[in-house]
Amino acid sequence: MTNMEARAAHWNERYRSVGAEHVSWFEPEPNQSLALVQLAAADHDASVIDIGGGASLLAGCLVERGYTDVSVLDVSTEALDAAKARLPKPEAVTWIHADLLEWTPNRRWQIWHDRAVFHFLTDERDRATYRSLLRRAIEPGGAAIIATFGQDGPTSCSGLPVARYSPEALGAELGPGFAMIRSGGYDHHTPAGVTQKFSWVVLRADGKAPTPK
Repeated sequence: MTNMEARAAHWNERYRSVGAEHVSWFEPEPNQSLALVQLAAADHDASVIDIGGGASLLAGCLVERGYTDVSVLDVSTEALDAAKARLPKPEAVTWIHADLLEWTPNRRWQIWHDRAVFHFLTDERDRATYRSLLRRAIEPGGAAIIATFGQDGPTSCSGLPVARYSPEALGAELGPGFAMIRSGGYDHHTPAGVTQKFSWVVLRADGKAPTPK
């Protein structure tokens, strides 16, 4: 079994055994992500890709709000199928079934959104691959929105180890070529009632933050 096959099998089994609306990262309303996308690009013509979006409601919420170019990438077919089944017009979203670490982007997006993928990359080689993909997939002047477990967050998730970051450390991890627009933390309340600490950053790819309004 290849690394991609192993990762796909792991996440497919997780969704099958727990259920798309009961996994710990599920949000009935992705309010934090929606607010950060709005901060990064209020123009509804802005293209958005949700990395590891899986069964998240974010893509559907963006379409409802008028965003016309929304993509979701995930290694799990179970997750993508669950997300499609919720939408009255699943064809309004571009669904990309791929393993992020082995993916070759065929275009660029103005907004890269990643909630809870980067913290699974505990190997520096995988983080280097992620940074390379981000630079290849984001438009010049585009924004990267990345959220991970915070310093007081869990040390593992779904049986896998994770890395934890402060907002400052998370921004530094992305390396040169990105300017911090805003950063912070928030509490995610899991379907089981557990509170998880998250850190988040919004970074501008061209090194120039927009003028505050």
